[in-house]
Amino acid sequence: MTVGFGLAVPQYGRFACPEAVVAVAREAEARGFSGLWAGDRLLTPLSPRDRYPGGDGTIPPEHRTFLDPLAVLTTAAAVTSRIRLGTSTLNANWYPPVLLARSLTTLDVLSGGRLDAGLGLGWSRDEYAATGVPWKGRAARLDAAIDTLEAVWRDDPVAVSAPGWSVPPSHIGPKPVQRPHPPLLLAGFSPAALERVGRRADGWLAAAMPVPLLADMRDTIRRAAERAGRDPDGVRVVVRANPVVSGTAGATVEEIGGRLRAIAETGVHEIFVDLQLTARDPAHLLDLAETLREAVLR
Repeated sequence: MTVGFGLAVPQYGRFACPEAVVAVAREAEARGFSGLWAGDRLLTPLSPRDRYPGGDGTIPPEHRTFLDPLAVLTTAAAVTSRIRLGTSTLNANWYPPVLLARSLTTLDVLSGGRLDAGLGLGWSRDEYAATGVPWKGRAARLDAAIDTLEAVWRDDPVAVSAPGWSVPPSHIGPKPVQRPHPPLLLAGFSPAALERVGRRADGWLAAAMPVPLLADMRDTIRRAAERAGRDPDGVRVVVRANPVVSGTAGATVEEIGGRLRAIAETGVHEIFVDLQLTARDPAHLLDLAETLREAVLR
């Protein structure tokens, strides 16, 4: 199996500008990268209630400036024609499900059917408070949101009755280009999150981690898929890496490439790198990505 290699689309810090989005999207497609992926960050609290899940637990200062993921991917869609466009990860509970279904459908239609819809719960109680969404019960809300997305994407007319919202029998169009819906990928690392991936997702949005831990989590997903009567080989695995190249807190390109190559050899379907914390500009970002891709796929 050939492993796809993608990029996080310019979106935050010094890369939060239209010129960077357009330049990287066009060149990533021209160079044959497999996908462009956008994250979802709303704010950087001065006194966060939760630790950032990476590095030393401190939210990177670059995240203080962060463009909307769907707007960024729509911009990328307008200047490309083949490369896949994914969210890793959209914090699904921040958005009313029917409006989220419309936004994702619109992106799939405008891109000609290139969307990978990656959803997760998020990790920040501060961001939940800012969006007016209860932190408690977030897992059940995610399941209900997915049910609503699938109904809106599939049915005509659509009718939904959920604990926090309802849709009267209605026509909602258009439907996504990809049928029955865009690939639905779910993030998460807890046993419950991994079980949800195996039970109902088209793929798992993972993060770069030691190979034994990745394998254990993937086994949990496979067992959940089998219990649900699904083909475990049909659950795609996409791994996000956020490397910092060299410097006192970073690693060399060779070291990073070796770690990612070990992950690729486990049989994951795609790896993508977010280089916005380490690249100087779009040209440097693309060149670093090219070097890492060569190290992983050689």
